[in-house]
Amino acid sequence: MTLPLSPDELLTTTRTVRKRLDLTRPVPMELIRESIEVALQAPSGSNRQGWHWLVVTDAGQRAAIGRLYAEVGEAYFASASSAAGQYQDDPARARVQQRVGDSAAWLAEHIAEVPAFVIPCIEASKLPSGTQAGLWGSLLPAAWSFCLAARARGLGTAWTSFTLAREAEMAQILGLPDGVRHGVLLPTAYYTGDTFKPAARQPLDDVLHVDRW
Repeated sequence: MTLPLSPDELLTTTRTVRKRLDLTRPVPMELIRESIEVALQAPSGSNRQGWHWLVVTDAGQRAAIGRLYAEVGEAYFASASSAAGQYQDDPARARVQQRVGDSAAWLAEHIAEVPAFVIPCIEASKLPSGTQAGLWGSLLPAAWSFCLAARARGLGTAWTSFTLAREAEMAQILGLPDGVRHGVLLPTAYYTGDTFKPAARQPLDDVLHVDRW
């Protein structure tokens, strides 16, 4: 059964869930399978569908990934590029960034406790020498479709990329064959609370360009 959400409501209220992930409630594999089935309808270049989906629920595997994730997070949170350090000249936006940073730090500390990791991967024997947009554009829309489908089924997800900084180690933990790369890590769990609403964004006219920049 899915939640009675309109398309616009689903698209505008699917948020990154970190502190409100329910760490105590197992996620039925059937819900994850249903969400991946929806994700498989996403577009891919030349209709190759070169994606693969790893679902990690084993506690030992989650712990190994969690250790790697926390190490990358420690360096990130201390860096000038961390979310909490952005937009310091804009007090209102700085407060939002501080909340994002605090939430991300909490997830880095607790990620191994999240009951399921969904890890979309793609076949790529070598990375393109020019733009990589075509490659990742054949995976990431499907990953986002998974997040939307999960939200419709009462699950929360967090779009995370820390593990990309340690791609080789992540591949070893997951047993990825040569020529397969992961594109994102999606911690997935039931969520607590139900106050999902659209987030503040820049005004459309600040970012919209018609015909030319």
